[in-house]
Amino acid sequence: MSPRRNPLLASATGPKPAADCIALDALADRARALDALDQRLRSLLPAAVARETRLADVRDGRIVFLASDPTWASRIRLHQATLLAEARTALGGTVERFAVKVAPLPAVPPEPAKPKPLSAATARHLRAAAKALPDPELQALYLQLASIATDDSD
Repeated sequence: MSPRRNPLLASATGPKPAADCIALDALADRARALDALDQRLRSLLPAAVARETRLADVRDGRIVFLASDPTWASRIRLHQATLLAEARTALGGTVERFAVKVAPLPAVPPEPAKPKPLSAATARHLRAAAKALPDPELQALYLQLASIATDDSD
């Protein structure tokens, strides 16, 4: 008599080989496309609903939104006809179903801060350093950097 095997354990094969996984550039392209579609669809929503929901996925003819709690899930469902119509327009009519899941929303990274401009003193120091450099290519880079200072009066 053979011992019974657990089917869950029998089918576990471990991690996939890297060659069987989606390429990183394809994954990044999909993320960018989903982000653009998310922004396009949420622009149709009232500001409060747009703030509390995110597009999570588009797959097999279905768009899936995340809502931060059941109240927002109910509110976005009121707009599902509009969202489906816009998704069909954006994706070529392949979207037929709409789903909302309640889950914590992923954090949206803040807009990157604008870099502080270079001061005139910094530009002077960069020019002085450039004069001391023997490598002409590096010297040109230092001078180019110095040229973007805010007050280039010296």
